Amino acid sequence: MDRNLVYPGSIPLDTDLLAINRNTMVALGFLAQAALGTSTVADGLICTPTAPASLTVNVGPGSITQFVVVDPFAFGSLSADLDPLVKMGINLEPVSFTLSAPIISGQSTNYLIEAAFIESDAAPIALPYYNSANPAQPFSGPNNTGAAQNTQRLQRVQLQLKQGTPENTGSQATPPVDSGWVGLYSITVNFGQTAIAALNIVSLPGAPFLTWKLPQISPGFGAGVQAFISSGNFIVPAGVTRVEVEVWGGGSGSFASTSSIASGGGSGGGYARKRLIGLTPGQVIPVTIGAGGAAGSTGGSGAGSGQSSSFGTLVSATGGLLNGSASPASPQNGAIPGGTGVGGDVNLNGSSGQIGYLSVGGLGGAAPMGGMQTSGTTGNSGVFPGGGASGAGTGSSGTTPFNGGPGAGGYVVVRW
Repeated sequence: MDRNLVYPGSIPLDTDLLAINRNTMVALGFLAQAALGTSTVADGLICTPTAPASLTVNVGPGSITQFVVVDPFAFGSLSADLDPLVKMGINLEPVSFTLSAPIISGQSTNYLIEAAFIESDAAPIALPYYNSANPAQPFSGPNNTGAAQNTQRLQRVQLQLKQGTPENTGSQATPPVDSGWVGLYSITVNFGQTAIAALNIVSLPGAPFLTWKLPQISPGFGAGVQAFISSGNFIVPAGVTRVEVEVWGGGSGSFASTSSIASGGGSGGGYARKRLIGLTPGQVIPVTIGAGGAAGSTGGSGAGSGQSSSFGTLVSATGGLLNGSASPASPQNGAIPGGTGVGGDVNLNGSSGQIGYLSVGGLGGAAPMGGMQTSGTTGNSGVFPGGGASGAGTGSSGTTPFNGGPGAGGYVVVRW
């Protein structure tokens, strides 16, 4: 950080004090840039209903950090400096906005609250000046004109409310964010509404709020994890733009044995691991979990293949398949091939099922990072996640048929 030099007996200049302020601001700006980057970041500025409830909302104290310039206009005796700099605007007091409900039944209106960094000079007063002709009589204002001069350069968060067009409820849209501003909140007001509730206030998906503070940050991935054993949606958390995903496909089932032939084991599902970047907070990504294949029965129904699991269209793993030469009447051949990963940074194949031999059913194939299922008299279920079922034996007499087993279902794990 730059520092000014002064010497004993020298006359201090106004630029000595001004340069200290500017140099400190520049140093803090580069520290903020090192920690936050150059993208706009908001902290605090929490929007809440009033108490008691009304059609007014309050945006609490907070800050906004934005990439602008050192000084767009002169700072006292220092000239403007258009070098780029990250600067922070701070609001110490809440800001209130009053909304209104639509006047037509069945309509709703969305309001937008947006923010921007703003800088302005303020607090003008008539300053005392030194009168060199008569030091005992000070001047008021420059050249004793009595003119007021600004004494502070304020850096604040400028907040603005934009009203959308009233539309039939469910079809109303939030107004677009203005150039140079960032959107923070969308607030919905319905016909006849007399008070804003917390559920009416929604943080915009792209709002640049600072989600994680230093005590909450852990190195690499591991701050959060969500596992899926059934299909659903993954919603990218606030402040998250990258995730790591693991996907397992479902394992195949095994055929039932016949009175003289043990059945082969099912094959394991595939596996993929992918590190994804460039996601948007609030983004909804569908997650599909592949079911394990059905178990074959002694009543004649065949075994089923495992189904594919996926994380949107970004990465997937196919399920374990059946052996084309196996059937309820000839079940001894193990299921083949196993599933495979698709689109991952790492893509692995599941193991094939083993052949049924004499009176013993074949072992069930494993999915990567899973276990192989040992055989039993009745086909055992595949090992989760994505394992193939073991084949069915023919009992101690070697002449008794038994049902096959079902494959294990798929699995998806998301870490951030």
